[in-house]
Amino acid sequence: MFTNEEIASFNELETSLYNFITQNIEKVVYMRIRELADETHVSTATILRFCRKVNCSGFSEFKVRLKLQLENEKSTVIKSGQHSITEFFERTLTGNIEEKIKKAAKVVTDAETVIFIGIGSSGILAEYGARYFSSLGTFSMYIKDPHFPIHPHILNDSVTIALSVSGESNYTVRHINQLKQEGSKIVSITNSKHSTVAKISDVNIPYYVTNEWYENSNITTQVPVMYILETMAREIYKINENKNRD
Repeated sequence: MFTNEEIASFNELETSLYNFITQNIEKVVYMRIRELADETHVSTATILRFCRKVNCSGFSEFKVRLKLQLENEKSTVIKSGQHSITEFFERTLTGNIEEKIKKAAKVVTDAETVIFIGIGSSGILAEYGARYFSSLGTFSMYIKDPHFPIHPHILNDSVTIALSVSGESNYTVRHINQLKQEGSKIVSITNSKHSTVAKISDVNIPYYVTNEWYENSNITTQVPVMYILETMAREIYKINENKNRD
């Protein structure tokens, strides 16, 4: 329902409104504009401006579009793997993702310690990322426990690579805040640059594919994350090889 261009145009208040709506669609379609304003702590004028930005004449039309989206989601059609890959290549690889990967790789090569974090399927890929990086000569660790003891002097010269599809996981946000406060630089890989995780990161690499859910499970493709992790690891390897030759 929301295009990349529309999301990019949101200011801070509109972004928080967007996050609430996307996470509470079934509730929002039955709310009055004043109820939504009270729930999200924004003015009705902000909500109307938000509606106009997504090409709706007002809140009533916006709710109609939300209801149509809900009806479409109830008749879930699982997209083919080819569709997901094509979408990633068309939306992301035509942008500046390679530049962002190189920037992230530079941050990693400047650090002494590399930490991967994530939860759920992102946690599985974080563990894979730590192994893949280590295989190419950049020793990395995957930490799933936010209370895992790490000496402060290690975190002062570290980089944390955080994986999150939504970028709104409370667990991941809290974990990032803890590591950031101890001095770790944050590189995040998320599905949108407007998420909380993306905004509190030093470097964010967004990949923009359609979120997919089946019942209560997020089945959004993780192929873009694999691509980004492996490309970043190879870029880090090249940088280190050039340093060694010099």
